[in-house]
Amino acid sequence: MTETNRPSGAAAPRYRPLTFGVTRVTLQDGEAGTRYLQAEQALDSHAERMTDRLLHWARTEPSRTFMAQRERLADGRTGDWRHVSYAEALSTARRIAQALLNRGLSTERPVVILSENSLEHALLALGCLLAGIPHCPASPAYSTVSQDYDKLRHVLNTLTPGLVFATDGSRYGRAIAAAVAPETEVVLVHGQVEGRAHTDWQALLNTADTEAVDAALQATGPDTITKFLFTSGSTKLPKAVINTHRMWCANQQQMRQSMPVLADPDLPPVLIDWLPWNHTFGGNHNVGLTIYNGGTLYIDDGKPTPALMQETLRNLREIAPTVYFNVPTGFEAIANAMKTDDVLRKNLLSRVRMFFYAGAALAQSVWDDLHQLQEAEVGERIVMGTGLGMTESGPFAIFVTGPQVKSGDLGVPTPGLTLKLVDIDGKTEVRYRGPNITPGYWRAPEETAAHFDSEGFFCSGDAVQWIDPNDVHQGLRFDGRIAEDFKLATGTFVSVGPLRAKITAAGAPYVQDAVLTGINLKEVGALIFPTQACRALSGLPADAPWAEVLQSAPVLAKFQQVVNELASHATGSANRIARAALLAEPPSIDKGEVTDKGSINQRAVLKHRDALVQALHQGTLPNTLQPQGN
Repeated sequence: MTETNRPSGAAAPRYRPLTFGVTRVTLQDGEAGTRYLQAEQALDSHAERMTDRLLHWARTEPSRTFMAQRERLADGRTGDWRHVSYAEALSTARRIAQALLNRGLSTERPVVILSENSLEHALLALGCLLAGIPHCPASPAYSTVSQDYDKLRHVLNTLTPGLVFATDGSRYGRAIAAAVAPETEVVLVHGQVEGRAHTDWQALLNTADTEAVDAALQATGPDTITKFLFTSGSTKLPKAVINTHRMWCANQQQMRQSMPVLADPDLPPVLIDWLPWNHTFGGNHNVGLTIYNGGTLYIDDGKPTPALMQETLRNLREIAPTVYFNVPTGFEAIANAMKTDDVLRKNLLSRVRMFFYAGAALAQSVWDDLHQLQEAEVGERIVMGTGLGMTESGPFAIFVTGPQVKSGDLGVPTPGLTLKLVDIDGKTEVRYRGPNITPGYWRAPEETAAHFDSEGFFCSGDAVQWIDPNDVHQGLRFDGRIAEDFKLATGTFVSVGPLRAKITAAGAPYVQDAVLTGINLKEVGALIFPTQACRALSGLPADAPWAEVLQSAPVLAKFQQVVNELASHATGSANRIARAALLAEPPSIDKGEVTDKGSINQRAVLKHRDALVQALHQGTLPNTLQPQGN
């Protein structure tokens, strides 16, 4: 039952207790069409360097597990957990730091990491932090999914690394051979790259640390660059976002104040997490909160895909997190599994204080399933936290103010961050200024200048509106991306974000995402990326071609029903899907249509599938779905 249709007089749902740190804001008017929003609560003092927190926990809780990962067995399966304590992490990181210093690496010659999340990846990153040498975790997809390696070459050309690290020579060898300069040192944990010399990972671990590590650490400060994180490159080549100790530490303190559960000394955070470290959500938000708060992170080698979801479910049956983070597709798969998996349901819900999603909209149907399962198992709901942020904001920027969260809610700014709300063409853009905001893009001064306004606010491109215009303390809700919105030939604006969310909600669980079409045309269309749930719906054999599945009568009938339902609730041409098509070809990472976290890029899809869009609106595309009876 959703919050919007709860019968009058029914008791409010009971939630597992959770304190919300920011519940009141101040709003000031600026020039016409501009307002400034801040938390009433000030930002408290915080560490100057993330390494200060690492040293603190290694001294006060040396035996506590910092990270753990299952051993990889010879047959490809995963075995028992391998734990690394805080003391072990610091000791190993010091030896790695010495090895990096011996090589003369620097900001101009940083470390590039080609690896999925792993203990070795984490220890190398800590070594870089101690040595004051930036690192960059490059998207694994640039090396393992891409066929042309153009984005990987762009990363390497932008950063000019002095060392490239990869966990597995066989997995990353082709990319290294194609894109890494011959003079750049390559370090491998396993395997080799044919025709190329490399350094064994063990050689770094065997390096004896000296006082040079202490001197290098002493030389770092709040403005020292910790890492470069590349944007998804939705409209151009990816940009290297500069991340500093100041950004990271300020943002972690902001998180503690907005989400006090992270700072509970009686329940240090325990995470089981797959989110990739080349993304700010996994690499800054979750790894950062682990280090800052003395938590434990279990690396989940699963992922919300048909091939890997079982590994995630296996891990969640064993590890009981205190807070749990995922993307909407992950929560959908978990909700479906919990309906029949008693062990999963019992363990996952045993001590978790908060769920948290980001990356895309969470369908209300998934939200309702989770709440129903939670109430049946533990007699109360678990708060689903959410908010808004981006790579350039560290990422944490906005967080909800109470347990009664609905899909699309964002909340209020975190302490120390000022939001500038600017009216643009009928939308309100949110802009950021605070200690957690990046100083800019590496070696791209023009791009940096273009993304900050005259008052020093970072222009996010995200649109927001008030949850309740009469109560600003409830905060903001998401209103799409300004750059995605477009006009029909009639001059009517189409608000893309909310309409995409309606399509995914109406089509759940059969819709992964949708891309809206109709720029300068008379009608709105939709290109729909279906989920694998369509296979069961089709009634065809499990090995039937995907295109055949999508052309089957049951699947087409279901999506016809969705199109009809959407049309019945439309109030005009700007929010009426007049024609839709199911896409059999998955989004391409090489073309920038999707990130390796699974987010669809509207503009890239439209650019690369223009012929398909034209056919859809010209009425020449087979199996085009149009509303019936409306």
